[in-house]
Amino acid sequence: MAAARPAAHRSSHCVPRRSFNSPLIPDPPREEMAQPKLRMIALVVLAVAGVASAVKDEGGFVVTGRVYCDPCRAGFETNVSKSVPGATVEVVCRPFVGSKETLKAEATTDEYGWYKLEIDQDHQEEICEAVLAKSSDPACAEVEEFRDRARVPLTSNNGIKQQGVRYANPIAFFPKEPRKDCGNILNKYDLKDATETP
Repeated sequence: MAAARPAAHRSSHCVPRRSFNSPLIPDPPREEMAQPKLRMIALVVLAVAGVASAVKDEGGFVVTGRVYCDPCRAGFETNVSKSVPGATVEVVCRPFVGSKETLKAEATTDEYGWYKLEIDQDHQEEICEAVLAKSSDPACAEVEEFRDRARVPLTSNNGIKQQGVRYANPIAFFPKEPRKDCGNILNKYDLKDATETP
C-alpha cells in the first residue's frame, strides 16, 4: 500500500495587499487629496456667479450713453468737445401714437460724462429716447430741438445681439455762442462735401 503523501506545506505568511495602508505604497498626503476637490468647488462657484451676474431678468435692459459739450455747435464731437459730468439725463418712452409717457427714468452722468439706467420692462410698441434734462455747466447748458435726444430700442424682439445692453448715441449741450475759433477748427474736418446738396 502506497504511503500517503505528506500534505503540502502552506505558509502562514500571506502576500501583502497593495493598499494605501501598505508600507509598499505610501498614503498620499491628505492635503493633496483635498486640493483638487477644493479647486473643483471653487470653479463651480465662480461659474455659477458669472452666469448669475451676466443674466438679467427677462425684459430688463441697461441704457448707457455719454453727454458732452459742443462748443462749436457742430452737431458732432470735435477736438474741443468735452464731457459734462453731473448732467441729468432722462429715458422717456411713449406709444407710437399719442404723447402719453409710459416710462420716465432719470440718471446723472459720472466724471467722464457717462450715464447708466436700468430698465426692467420691454417697450416693444413704444418709442424710447434718452433726453437731456439739465446741464451741470452754466456756460454750456443750451439744447436744440431734436438734437437733445437719442433713440433707444428697449425691446428684445428687434434682432439686436447685445443681450440687455443698449448704447445710446452721444448727446450734447451747447454754449449760447460758439467759440470764435470754430471756423478754423471745423475747416480741419473737411465738411465741404457734407454741406453741399445736389
